[in-house]
Amino acid sequence: MEKIAIVGGGIIGLTLANILPSEKFEITLFDEPTGQATKASAGIISPWLSKRRNKQWYQLAKAGAALLPKLAQDFQLDEAIYRQVGSLILQPEENLAALTELAETRKIDAPEIGDIHLLSNQETAEMLPLLKPQKSLFITGGARLDGLGYLNHLKKIATNIQFRNEKIQIKNPETLLTNHGPEQYDRIVLAVGPHLKELLAPLNYQVDIRPQKGQLIVFETNFTSDDWPVAMLAGESDLIPFNNGKILLGATHENDANWDLEPTNAAFHQLTEGAASFLIQPEKLFQFPHSQRVGTRAYTSDFAPFFGELPDGIIVASGLGSSGLTTGPMIANLLANFLNNHEKKWDSYQKPLINYLK
Repeated sequence: MEKIAIVGGGIIGLTLANILPSEKFEITLFDEPTGQATKASAGIISPWLSKRRNKQWYQLAKAGAALLPKLAQDFQLDEAIYRQVGSLILQPEENLAALTELAETRKIDAPEIGDIHLLSNQETAEMLPLLKPQKSLFITGGARLDGLGYLNHLKKIATNIQFRNEKIQIKNPETLLTNHGPEQYDRIVLAVGPHLKELLAPLNYQVDIRPQKGQLIVFETNFTSDDWPVAMLAGESDLIPFNNGKILLGATHENDANWDLEPTNAAFHQLTEGAASFLIQPEKLFQFPHSQRVGTRAYTSDFAPFFGELPDGIIVASGLGSSGLTTGPMIANLLANFLNNHEKKWDSYQKPLINYLK
């Protein structure tokens, strides 16, 4: 049986640990979750209308969106964690025709988009009553995923994995320095977000990664929101209804906060002011009790994730940015296929690792 150490219990680490067959691998997962991006996140799974020029990123995100319904079934995720409720895209009216055409084009090789509808003012408001009447584009394949709920559920079902809440260091490609001293493993997987830079420093790697603070707001309302779609608002804010009246608004992208995890009034005002013009009664939503989730994402210089095997045999994955809930499970799936079958089927999803690690 192969001994695997997975360092990092976020969306990549926990998904990988649950995909790998327990009869073939003895898995120890090390995690020190302070500031973890997945734990603080809840997101929209709807990458198909992205206009990012990085075609490899789009292929990864598209594959991730297609994989999630299967993982939801395999992991038995309930609808409070993951559900395909459809995505509303709110843009200036003059942009909607071009977006609709893009959606039809992308659907040719991504049928997961589902049905595509250009909605009238009234149809938009009826579908998501928080919104003021305005035209929108609706695609039925969009989904919502609660990162915190996902992690908690995967920990619960991971009965054959040894969890250790501790911070480790790397001595060499086969040895971790733990609270119990040096420990040997056949394979070490590092899925630690922006901490990858410091973790690989003793082995003289230079890593293109930086931390970015992200905050979102969780409103606890009395709305009947279980069936509402998610809404991608023009600008940086997304409106994400979950079950039982939980409405999320987010998220910020703060490049200068480094590792600061304190929620701020500035973030609250930024997010609420950005969303207010789309809402029919913004003060009605904003008056409800709320809390803020704060996490630290990992970003590369070109905003693309990277993953794979280093020359010394260590496996790495980082740089997910704000698309981690979409791309993370697919990266875990590709790494699991490599560990299980020794197949590196990832060239079409990313640039060579040397672009990010030297």
